[in-house]
Amino acid sequence: MDWIEISLQTDGEAAEAIAELLQRYGHQGVSIEQMGIMPDSWDEGEVPPPEQLLVRAYIPDDDRVTEAKAKLETALGHMSMMYPMPKPVYRNVQETDWAEAWKAHYHPVRLGCNILIRPNWIDVETKPEDIIISLDPGMAFGTGTHPTTQLCLESLEDLVTHGIRVLDLGSGSGILSVAAAKLGAVDILAVDNDPIAATVSTENAEENGVSDQITAQTGSLDTVLHSARPFDLVVVNILARVIIAMCKDGLGQTVRSGGKAIFSGIIQEQVDDVEAALRSTGLEPYKRRVQGDWVAIEATRPHD
Repeated sequence: MDWIEISLQTDGEAAEAIAELLQRYGHQGVSIEQMGIMPDSWDEGEVPPPEQLLVRAYIPDDDRVTEAKAKLETALGHMSMMYPMPKPVYRNVQETDWAEAWKAHYHPVRLGCNILIRPNWIDVETKPEDIIISLDPGMAFGTGTHPTTQLCLESLEDLVTHGIRVLDLGSGSGILSVAAAKLGAVDILAVDNDPIAATVSTENAEENGVSDQITAQTGSLDTVLHSARPFDLVVVNILARVIIAMCKDGLGQTVRSGGKAIFSGIIQEQVDDVEAALRSTGLEPYKRRVQGDWVAIEATRPHD
């Protein structure tokens, strides 16, 4: 079978939203690449701020391709009403080239003190203290190459303590849930409004031997609030405007008294607005992590 490569060049704010959309159509996930940066340079500490990103996915070139393109372009049109969206570029790729195309974009990444993310088909020299997160290269969305995910992982390494309960809201591939489990969390709820995400998160949890610690389900903030389960640590890697909207809907209630939360998917210009929204929902921001134009905010819910 041959394939159609779909690629969209966009700015950082739109990249995550486009990736979430392409995840519905891509055969084995989505990649986000910083334009002009070689993949093996992500962990060298010299990466310039991401001005343009390339979001890429593949779909089978079969009798459903016309319908898939139409649905994709319709969805992009709707999204353009809220934020300008680029036009997709299509390229035919043969079966043999497609298999190699995925491999070309994924390399092991080291983050924080001891986190090592690797595609599960690559052998990597490890250290005894390494916290290894192994992912199927086809499950590309959320593999740790995007700054928003990297900032969350670094925060998790600092904040997760043994035995805590964690909420991963907008879990995507489940990479943050897997990291939390490997860092010592015993009860992780991974929630995403895309049904595919729950399946992918479950598969990645099994791949990493932490399926007993992670429950992945389709749902939303409303689902969590109705369960009345406050968490020791909440991680939300979505988009700034979505985080702000969630604050109006009671996001702070998901964090227990004295608990902490991590928010990512935020660019520099949005930080003040997000922090104001967090305060309105009962959380107190206390730390920012920065990578290029991207910022992750750590916050706490003061003791009652």
